[in-house]
Amino acid sequence: MKTIYPTAILDYCDGVLAFEGRDDIGGHYIGAAVKPEGGYDRYLVTGARPERLRQFRSGILDLRTLLLEAPGGEWYITLTDSDPGAMLALEPQAGNIADAGELLPLDGYTLDSAPVDDLALEQAQARNNVVFEFSAEPPETAAGHRIRSATLGGLLLQLQQVIKCAYHNAVRELAPSARRLIDTENGHLMDVVVPAAPGSYRVVLEAANPPDLFGYGELVRGLRRLDAVFASADDPDAGLELMLPHRGRLAGSFIRLMSFLTVNKTGLAYSWAYPGANTACYGGVSAAGARQLATALSGLFYLSTERVTLTGELASVNLISNRWGLFTNDGIKTGVIAENGPSLNGLQVGKPYHFHCAEDTELDASGQERHTLYLVSIAEA
Repeated sequence: MKTIYPTAILDYCDGVLAFEGRDDIGGHYIGAAVKPEGGYDRYLVTGARPERLRQFRSGILDLRTLLLEAPGGEWYITLTDSDPGAMLALEPQAGNIADAGELLPLDGYTLDSAPVDDLALEQAQARNNVVFEFSAEPPETAAGHRIRSATLGGLLLQLQQVIKCAYHNAVRELAPSARRLIDTENGHLMDVVVPAAPGSYRVVLEAANPPDLFGYGELVRGLRRLDAVFASADDPDAGLELMLPHRGRLAGSFIRLMSFLTVNKTGLAYSWAYPGANTACYGGVSAAGARQLATALSGLFYLSTERVTLTGELASVNLISNRWGLFTNDGIKTGVIAENGPSLNGLQVGKPYHFHCAEDTELDASGQERHTLYLVSIAEA
């Protein structure tokens, strides 16, 4: 009789609902809970191709479809008197799996996120530091615990940018006197300390700088804001409404992260904790959820830009390229006219103006920020 050993619990609620397994020669299997019988837990089990199994783990593929794709049409029932953990004997079933009726899960049953554990909390306590850990599952993970270097590098840059924007949102709420006492330029930085934790491709980061006079307060509050923007992943249909309170650089960095995940066909799961915390905080988005959010939010210019008002003397005007320059107390600022923005015709060089702008931020390949000012309206100073 064929036997398999479980390798991962994929969904759990008062018992194992779905698990992944392997046989002695490395074949992949998926098990789905069905109605118990005679005091035993029962599971419908089929073989699964690694790429399709990855898509199910990423939330792209539903469980019913994965089971119906059973290689060779072979399907099995296994019984266990406890959660899967030991070798499981598979009893072959006759007939077409499509006729299995109520044994099959309903259409549309997908995994919302990867299973969670206490890695962040354990590392935060061991390192006495704020720890943020994440895992991703791009297509190459179907062949093992691996990730393209370009994907990992880009993901680190995009995540650090979201953390930075969330941190600065928290810092802005401090009184100016308190802000002067902390390192607002570097307080968001995190270092990679464990390139890949065992069990999946997981990366562990910790705060790069020691605590300031307020401990890790601003970084922790920033990470709570990161949790808030990721709440849109739980309900992509309400993504716009949930993101409105975070409009500006934080929303923009989150949208760019969703677009990056979409291009690389992967979801993201994360957790974070700080010394003394009782539990870790968790968040993430499936590959399907990232694609839905990127589609819904990417075209909303007003959501991802920061409102900025500049005051100074007009330094230059180019009516052909619609570019302008303004002398301000912080030096010369340049930009372009926003779509449907005001005309530059009739403005006088050397005359003072208030330029109301939308500032868009992008990351280049090295992680450097590029800011573009889009002129929305003009008023005489």
